[in-house]
Amino acid sequence: MSAIKNFAGQTAIYGLSTVITRFLNFFLTPVYVGLYSPKVYGIFSVMYSWASMLNALLAFGMETTYFRYLNKYENDKQKVYNNTFFTVTLMALIFLLFTFLFVDDIAAWIQKGDVNDPDYARYIKYFMYILVADALAVIPFAKLRADGRPLRYSFIKFVNILTFIGLNLLFIFVFPLIIKEGWYGAEYIMGWYREGWVGYVFISNLIASLITLLLLVPELLKLTFTYDIALVKEMFVYSLPVLIANISFIINENIDKIFLGQLLPPNISVQEVGIYAACCKIAIFLSIFINAFRLGAEPFFFSHAKNKNATETYARIMNYFVIAVSLIFVLLVANIELLKYFIKGKDAVEQALYWSGLRIVPILLFGYVSLGIYINLSIWYKLSDQTRYGLYISGIGAILTIVLNIIFIPMYGYMASAWISLTAYTVMMVLSYFWGQKNYPIPYNLKKNIIYLLASVCIVFIAFVVFERNLLIGNALFIIFTGTIFFVERKELKAIFGIK
Repeated sequence: MSAIKNFAGQTAIYGLSTVITRFLNFFLTPVYVGLYSPKVYGIFSVMYSWASMLNALLAFGMETTYFRYLNKYENDKQKVYNNTFFTVTLMALIFLLFTFLFVDDIAAWIQKGDVNDPDYARYIKYFMYILVADALAVIPFAKLRADGRPLRYSFIKFVNILTFIGLNLLFIFVFPLIIKEGWYGAEYIMGWYREGWVGYVFISNLIASLITLLLLVPELLKLTFTYDIALVKEMFVYSLPVLIANISFIINENIDKIFLGQLLPPNISVQEVGIYAACCKIAIFLSIFINAFRLGAEPFFFSHAKNKNATETYARIMNYFVIAVSLIFVLLVANIELLKYFIKGKDAVEQALYWSGLRIVPILLFGYVSLGIYINLSIWYKLSDQTRYGLYISGIGAILTIVLNIIFIPMYGYMASAWISLTAYTVMMVLSYFWGQKNYPIPYNLKKNIIYLLASVCIVFIAFVVFERNLLIGNALFIIFTGTIFFVERKELKAIFGIK
């Protein structure tokens, strides 16, 4: 139980920082949807969807590889740190060179129909620099997690998001106010400022990423310029399936927005992307918890792999995880009538457009529930060095996502994307469970976990469909669900908190 307390403490710190940073980032959503039309917000969403996929490519699976090889080479951790970092650096430099040569071609390919923004090539250049800066930070951040320094990790992430938000507000509100009021510097700002230009969002992101790298200088100075080719080859064998699995996962997460932009008629495609992406932001609260769990879980699972009762600990953590995501799922749906105001448009027409997509939120949320369980389950193939299974599972999910989106988006638009996302994550979760039990058995309490999940789905259906998103009834059902779980789990909870 002490191991679980330690894990809970680390995850709580990561969780708090993640909640704060992601919530602050989420704070920008109503700013964006109030400033930009769904079509312009669609450009923003498509660019970040591509960036997410390229982030996974540049990291090259080396974050997971770093944790695994620290466990393997306990007496030479510095060598693991050096080789994973310089491998990522090499990948980033190759990417930078390649994209520089084809910026205009990439811009022409991404654009479609009436979205003919002459600044697309400039946006792509900004993202090139952002992606390289973020890639260089991957292994130093992993080192902080492996060294058990969640406070420093959280501080740097917090500075990153504050910088990003501060610069957004500066460009969106402060500079126009200076110009309007004729304050000091107004003439200078008027010479270059473009009101309502989405490029300022990307510039803000670039500056925030560069400041993050500066804050990681103490970790970067610990590097020594040594490169072990034999070790790198061994790492590549481990990390390549992880890389492909990560890319497949990112495809599942982002390709729907890209397909919406490409498969729907030009006059509505980007607007559909904007509506879909904005409503996806409501589901981000569950994503925050899952990300916080992952940050604490991955180094914890690797460090406890050699313990005698490791599998029992993993199973117990899964029980608590399922309870947590089930409760968050119900709570968010119960309060969707409040959360929808985070995506309020600048006028009644645009507000109605954004809110028309609210029906996808419960579907997306349960997709995140399945994804979170899959992330928890996936530890079996990482610990047993069978990372090819991660490739198989994520690959199947990616193929489902791609094929089903191509078939159904032209007929059903973003509703199809929401259901396909849920389907892909659920299939990945089920495959990981059955293959995991065959190759690396962990004694999960399957019956109890399924009961909690089914109960949450039933409650959400009643609150969202039967009672039509009524706030009072939805929250009453959440309180009853929470009380029932606490009653059933009271013995375990008392043991964790040391209550007799």
